[in-house]
Amino acid sequence: MLMKDIFLRVDELEAALGHMHTHFGDLKLQIKELLEENQRLRIENQQLRKVLKRETTAEFPQEATDESAVVKGKEKSSSIVGVGEGHDNLARLYHEGFHICNVYYGHLRLEGDCLFCLSFLSK
Repeated sequence: MLMKDIFLRVDELEAALGHMHTHFGDLKLQIKELLEENQRLRIENQQLRKVLKRETTAEFPQEATDESAVVKGKEKSSSIVGVGEGHDNLARLYHEGFHICNVYYGHLRLEGDCLFCLSFLSK
């Protein structure tokens, strides 16, 4: 009777270890997905910081030293956007690595060119 109890306990322990192995596998998969998302968000954050830095330096190149530059900047911001400027801005965003199509607009392009974006640019 003692051998039967030992065998049952070993069998239960083996089943518990199997469940634990499954849980570890699931946890490992979740960690992998979180690490991938974290890396994607870091890259996207870097790209957005570059764009923000470029936009702020282009918008206010001599802000502190030249008063006329601020006046010109205000005049330009209130003026009507040129016909081709919107298309040029979208093309610039696409080349910086962001989607401009209506499907993934604003998301970082991770897998090369997007056919939706390219078809939109060709119009």
